[in-house]
Amino acid sequence: MSDVKELNLTIDLCLRIGEVLLSSGAGAADVTAAMGSVAHHLGLRNPEIDVTFTSLAMSYQYDEEEPALSMIRNVKHRDIDYRDLTAVDHLVRDVLDDRADVYLARTRMATIVSVGHPTPRWLITLAWGVMCASVAFFLGGGLVVAGIASLAAMSIDRLQLVMARRRLPTFYLQVAGGVVATLFALAAAATEIDVDPSLVVTANIVMLLAGVGFMGALQDALTGFYVTSAARLMEALLATAGIIAGVSGGLSLGKAIGVDVGRLEPGYSGWEATWVLVVGSAVCAAAFAFASYSPMRALLPIAALAAGGAGVYRLVDEAGLGRTWAAGSAAFVIGLVSYFVAGRVRVPPLVIVVSAVVPLLPGLSIYRGLSLLAEGGGRVSLGLLAMVTAAGVAIALASGVILGEYVAQPLRREARRLEDRLAGPRLVGPLRTRGRR
Repeated sequence: MSDVKELNLTIDLCLRIGEVLLSSGAGAADVTAAMGSVAHHLGLRNPEIDVTFTSLAMSYQYDEEEPALSMIRNVKHRDIDYRDLTAVDHLVRDVLDDRADVYLARTRMATIVSVGHPTPRWLITLAWGVMCASVAFFLGGGLVVAGIASLAAMSIDRLQLVMARRRLPTFYLQVAGGVVATLFALAAAATEIDVDPSLVVTANIVMLLAGVGFMGALQDALTGFYVTSAARLMEALLATAGIIAGVSGGLSLGKAIGVDVGRLEPGYSGWEATWVLVVGSAVCAAAFAFASYSPMRALLPIAALAAGGAGVYRLVDEAGLGRTWAAGSAAFVIGLVSYFVAGRVRVPPLVIVVSAVVPLLPGLSIYRGLSLLAEGGGRVSLGLLAMVTAAGVAIALASGVILGEYVAQPLRREARRLEDRLAGPRLVGPLRTRGRR
């Protein structure tokens, strides 16, 4: 009976680990691998693991003459929390390295999910404001536009926080965010301030897109988890549709009351100076990472990687290959480098890649498409083309990052083998390097 009890505790631990990973945006293949590795290390050989978008199931046949032990755990909350994700990732490594047994691991797991964040919530709101201000800045807006975008972002965050506490679906949170962003832009357009209020809307669209899980949906599709991929894609489409509904409603309101927010023309931005794009992208990525509770040690590498990705984006775009190839190339570099950087700063690669690609999200194309659709007439076809471009950029970002991760994994293995072969007479430390088990 004690053995059966320990098996129950092990299965429950694996399900709790999988729940945190899945709710934080990890792919179904990664969740399955993590759960299977922990279960195997703790003595469960060949358990059956089923991961879907809303639930986790695990069963184990410990005796052919006894019924299988089966447990199911529902995934109810989906908040981006890279602090908990990193803590669970470290816990999994500790279990696999025999630094924690099932009882210690369960205690640590309970602490991870129950202890609140040390960062004050108002600092998270401020980080969202800094993020949107940086986006407005590298899109060509001045200090006034950046300030308005920052105020709109902080207002959106507080409003969505209140709505989330009342358990409203994400779709309505996105609609509210789009409306608030457009209202701030309309207020700016109604004044005599010489600014482009459309940049305010674009900056806040990037903020609202930051939590949309296109990357997880594509990763699940590439790894064979088609049901989970379809569910993630549906969630992403609903979230994007909420943004579209909110912004388009605000634009229609502005048109009805005679306030023109303006429209960003293709190619119009403040990217004439590369340093503006590079610095703005670095600040944007670091601010998003902070707002998502990433460990402080990862902020500087995230900023540096985002700056490098922005530079690659600019170079490819100037070569005339188009935004989609530019976004895909930058995402590939981010995915490739992040795999090595993540090991240095002791965070999962997901924390770095998602944060670093945020400045490249297609907020500009989505806003331009919405404004053209709101005008109607002959502009509808141009609006649809802009929306298709936005979808292409989003897919390029996700596929580029995942391809970079696929290429990085064998490169890292070969680099470790080369380091082992070239390890000469060391003055301190072990003679030869030892990889993780």
